[in-house]
Amino acid sequence: MRDHPHEGAAAPGNHGSTEGSGSGARPVGGSHADVPEVWHGSATNRVQWLLAAVGAACLALGIELAVDSAWTSSLAPLVMAVVGCVAVGLLVLFGTLAYVHVSVRVDMECLEVRCGHIGVPRRRIPLDSVVGADFAPRVTPRHWGGWGYRWRPEQGTAVVVRRGEGLVLQLGDGRTFTVTVDDAEAAVRCIRRRLRMRGGTPAGA
Repeated sequence: MRDHPHEGAAAPGNHGSTEGSGSGARPVGGSHADVPEVWHGSATNRVQWLLAAVGAACLALGIELAVDSAWTSSLAPLVMAVVGCVAVGLLVLFGTLAYVHVSVRVDMECLEVRCGHIGVPRRRIPLDSVVGADFAPRVTPRHWGGWGYRWRPEQGTAVVVRRGEGLVLQLGDGRTFTVTVDDAEAAVRCIRRRLRMRGGTPAGA
């Protein structure tokens, strides 16, 4: 797994284009011989574990306040402190652990993305709804508004767990779906082959 510290990324609006040197995505070639029947890929950002530790510390503080504090006076401030610490701890833990890792699977029928080590949240995109696939050499949280599962009304959705290469799907409704994954070029080749087998002509092919 690798984290690519590139900040000069093209904006998400450029991911769907394969023309021009300024585009964030580019065509990917490759013969059918090197495309597997089922493609698996993943990406990891170990820096997220530091944020998870902060969330765990907040949760532990809330539990300690609830167990060890005297509840005989100043009840309201103590309840607020306990609830606040526990809530912040749980939110930070979920928001980081869910996006420490992402796995991508492409088979004959769909692309499936599972986040975190328990696979939640998850998204399944049927290839029938895909019209093209592109390789994006630089995907950054800065252009999607942060880490995790992101949505931009004018563009589409993305799963961003680290900076670096990613896969961009062009969907039939005009939106895109972007996911950061290692060896994204191989995923693009696999998806384009699937689309050709279905009788379509994938964009960028």
